[in-house]
Amino acid sequence: MSRGRQLPGGGRGVEVGADRLQGWFDRFAGRHGGVASTVLGPRRVEVRAADDAVAAVQVPFEELGEPHEQREGLDVEPLVRHVRRSRRIGLVLVRLGAHSVGVCRDGVVERSSTDRHLVHGRNKAGGQSQQRFARRREGQARRSLESAAADVARVLLPERATLDAMVLGGDRKALDELRADPRLAELLGRAEPRVLDLPEPRKSVLDEAARRTLAVEVEIFD
Repeated sequence: MSRGRQLPGGGRGVEVGADRLQGWFDRFAGRHGGVASTVLGPRRVEVRAADDAVAAVQVPFEELGEPHEQREGLDVEPLVRHVRRSRRIGLVLVRLGAHSVGVCRDGVVERSSTDRHLVHGRNKAGGQSQQRFARRREGQARRSLESAAADVARVLLPERATLDAMVLGGDRKALDELRADPRLAELLGRAEPRVLDLPEPRKSVLDEAARRTLAVEVEIFD
């Protein structure tokens, strides 16, 4: 698993699966003349190379349960153990017109619900026709999000006591609409800060998102 993006303010991020994380840092050390230090913080692990390049990970889920300290050389084993710990995770993926909701454990979906709703694109025509089209589109979008909220409530609320974490993906504006639903505010308020960038939700996309819960984003500053 490898996805890259430019980070705001410089640097780049790459998504690395838990099973590849130790090997990724070993290769990082090899490319940069070794590692000077590893800082293990409750919410951030930072590896500084001999040439001052930095690779850092925001610790997902709960805080890192190791002594929080700086160690000489490369020592990311505590982070690898943390990421690979078995967890039951709720997933909510939403884009306007489609949603997928599920529960996964160790990257495998246990139960889910996926649905699509017609939402027309924007109409560039002017006048009353444009206004009628805009009202129709607004109604379609509202019904689509109402359906998504209903499925989140039906699938995840009965499971909330058994969930170790929540992961969201898709369109941030649509997700904010779901957070405004009083039924879902507490559940979605527990979600991880990182929102997965995904295409239109469907079952195959949900399966891929479940696998991506086992990954972290490494931030690299050369």
